[in-house]
Amino acid sequence: MSVIIKVEHITKQFKQLLAVSDVSFEVHKGEIFGLLGPNGAGKTTTLEIIEMLQKADKGEVFIAGMNIKTHAQEIKKCIGVQFQTTSLYDKITVRECIILFAHYYPHAVSVDTLLDWVSLQEKAKTFIKHLSGGQKQRLVLALALVNNPDIIFLDEPTTGLDPQARRNIWDIIQNLKKMGKTIMLTTHYMDEAERLCDRLAIMDNGRIITIGKPHDLIRQANLPTILTIENTNIPKEIIQNTYFEQIDGKYIFKTQNVNATLQYLLTQNEMDLNDISIQKPTLEDLFIYLTGKTLRE
Repeated sequence: MSVIIKVEHITKQFKQLLAVSDVSFEVHKGEIFGLLGPNGAGKTTTLEIIEMLQKADKGEVFIAGMNIKTHAQEIKKCIGVQFQTTSLYDKITVRECIILFAHYYPHAVSVDTLLDWVSLQEKAKTFIKHLSGGQKQRLVLALALVNNPDIIFLDEPTTGLDPQARRNIWDIIQNLKKMGKTIMLTTHYMDEAERLCDRLAIMDNGRIITIGKPHDLIRQANLPTILTIENTNIPKEIIQNTYFEQIDGKYIFKTQNVNATLQYLLTQNEMDLNDISIQKPTLEDLFIYLTGKTLRE
């Protein structure tokens, strides 16, 4: 796949804080690439350097083969940006807001097309102050698409939204990918990264820890699968021969071989399969394994 964003050894320091430290990665054309990490990991600063809102102290960034230092104006024509927070005029309608932003570009997507892309057709005549949080976020996304960009940057696009609003944004992002757009997003939601990203980079303390496809990264870490058994009548010989934890009356088994462990447990004791739940390793398990802390710490 062709590389559309190339980041080479960028570093950014704010006084005593090293926000980004020697970060390098590539984004392929047509993929959704995520920067995953806790607050303060350096995700937003990295994104702002790529978007030309911050200047790196060291390193180079290329977008569509152009260096951001020498071809900023050309690059701005082919990118769209959605920020974490965006202030809008409350006393104009959704349609009026899109028309206003469209005047900033020589070639803009039609208002009706943008409303269709973000599913706001029924809110076209609604004043912005009357929109819900999820509807405002979809409007901000529409504004990032006004110039029909090939590359879209989304910084924490679903922070603060309820589960239904988050899924609405996810659907829009996946549809944009189907249209051939390249999307780069930051998030601190594990489920969001696992659901949306073709590849991702896990960041912590300003550094890239690992890069790859979510499921490949989890598989390569060889993390155990968790078996939870609610049946408390487990023979002592099973407990003695198997690593487990007992929490709230439940037996928690960690295993690298689910089939073998299940077969052993079932042959040693008559138990109902409905008493057993299986939890495969997740991105959160991987993050804790790599950093020794949870994403929200």
